[in-house]
Amino acid sequence: MNFYFLKQALGNIRKNLSVHFLSLGTIVASLLILGVFLLLFGNLNNWLQRWGTALSMSIYLKDGLGEHGREEIDSFIKGLPGAEIKRFISKKEAMEDLRAAMGEHGEFLDSLGNNPLPASYEVVFDTHVTRRIDPEGVKRKLESLNGVEEVEYSREWQKKLGGLLEIVGLIGFVIGGLLCLCVVFIVTNTIKLTIYSRMDEIEILKLVGATDWFVKVPFLLEGVFQGIAGGALAVLALYLGYIIFPWGNISLLGLAHLDFTFLSPGYLILILGLGALLGLMGSFIAIGRFFEV
Repeated sequence: MNFYFLKQALGNIRKNLSVHFLSLGTIVASLLILGVFLLLFGNLNNWLQRWGTALSMSIYLKDGLGEHGREEIDSFIKGLPGAEIKRFISKKEAMEDLRAAMGEHGEFLDSLGNNPLPASYEVVFDTHVTRRIDPEGVKRKLESLNGVEEVEYSREWQKKLGGLLEIVGLIGFVIGGLLCLCVVFIVTNTIKLTIYSRMDEIEILKLVGATDWFVKVPFLLEGVFQGIAGGALAVLALYLGYIIFPWGNISLLGLAHLDFTFLSPGYLILILGLGALLGLMGSFIAIGRFFEV
């Protein structure tokens, strides 16, 4: 009996192959967009968590600071637990870095009369001691030094990016919900077309005593097959994109490296399971119009 249902479901797909191909393409596109979001969001979230264990500071100096003032700041920084001066950036070097970052638009900087960029220190802290450091307290002490204009530290940016990532996650959740509705709508209409094409056969089955569920099950399986096939093809397309494009080890904002990895098995199962569930929901909606539940 189980093989009968399977045979009927596959037969329905073969008889309406062009419709199912169009439906499958839409399902793949929808689940692929969802998969891309999960891939990017997951990697960015992992990067943000790893960045949270690191601590770096940018210490901006006032213009006109003499050598003696710089030596005092040097000495204070070196006395901080786990601190290391990664780089001192002079005003000239800061302008050169900005010019290089702007590329062909760097000519705009030539119109500036004076260099407005401050000299600065880039300071990193040993990861073994960062948990014992109060960055806000260190910032206040540094800003109290003569010649220090402003201090920024990485965890300030982490908080800002964390809030931004939460907003992106919420937007992604809404878009994902709309994509899921799109999949359900497509499956529903595809199954409806299949039912219309078999109305005469369904009437005969009902006349000879077939139960509602005997007629329903092949259509439910048809929707599930569509969802699973769409999920599998979306995962395959996502993986091909992952291996074709040179993601590698990406550096974001000059901070912690983003070790771009593919979706975990849990996410892959989620996409396949979601495809099957949406296909089943679409089938239920389609058959609900033709049979008493």
